[in-house]
Amino acid sequence: MTDSTDERRIALRVQRRWPFVSALGGLGLALLLGWLVTLRRGRLEIDTEWMAEIVEHRSPLWEVPALVMNFLGGGWFGIFVVPIVIALLLVVRRRRWAALYFVLASVLSAGVVQLLKHLFGRARPLDILVASDFGSFPSGHVANAVTIAVTLGVILRRTRVWVAGVVYSVLMLLSRTYLGAHWLSDTVGGVLIGAGVAVVLWAPFAYRLLAERHRLEKRAAAPAGS
Repeated sequence: MTDSTDERRIALRVQRRWPFVSALGGLGLALLLGWLVTLRRGRLEIDTEWMAEIVEHRSPLWEVPALVMNFLGGGWFGIFVVPIVIALLLVVRRRRWAALYFVLASVLSAGVVQLLKHLFGRARPLDILVASDFGSFPSGHVANAVTIAVTLGVILRRTRVWVAGVVYSVLMLLSRTYLGAHWLSDTVGGVLIGAGVAVVLWAPFAYRLLAERHRLEKRAAAPAGS
């Protein structure tokens, strides 16, 4: 019979591994969704119904914020400026492991998105309002937003950071479909990839991130001049 110490060790091992396993499951679901879209020749009923609702309720009032999100989440600003600025801020705060984790997650997420875009080659909606590159599935803007949200949530461990990340990701999802740049299922694929990549890459960094955070907390708590 296994003693209680061994059982606790096994339970802790499982507890540590479940995020990694669930993240791989998320990436698997993204691939499955892409395959389903391809099998249905790029048409899912929920996509066409959602896009019809979006087009019917378009208004100049919502177009400006949607275009702002389009700028923030993609192109040279979203792909290069935002990640670089965030990484530099982390370095300035002496969180070098966190900066490395963030940069690698951003690069890997963008790479996976481009790979799947060329693998599935899904056409974008006809009612698109902005210029976009090749491939509709998955949404790079949404994947980028979710990657930022999850990585910063893991690094900073603050409820307000998670809330802000969820709000930002949802707004990005809505803006991409509002502008007709993506089908709804494209944005779901972006969510799965962004979260999956961030958590999968977090696994090898988890111990270093935790040690780095504890070191900074001890330094901040130490009396001045000690």
